[in-house]
Amino acid sequence: MSSSPTPPAVDEHPLDSTEAVLPYIPVVLPLVGAVLMFLLAFIAVTLA
Repeated sequence: MSSSPTPPAVDEHPLDSTEAVLPYIPVVLPLVGAVLMFLLAFIAVTLA
């Protein structure tokens, strides 16, 4: 057994765009859905 243990390898990879956006999806997705529903309702009322 050696006196100096080797440190564990650190897997450092660059942050890609999908991982950067992932935390915001639970907030953005309902907001986009609400805006889409409002726009569709506005179009339906306008055409009626």
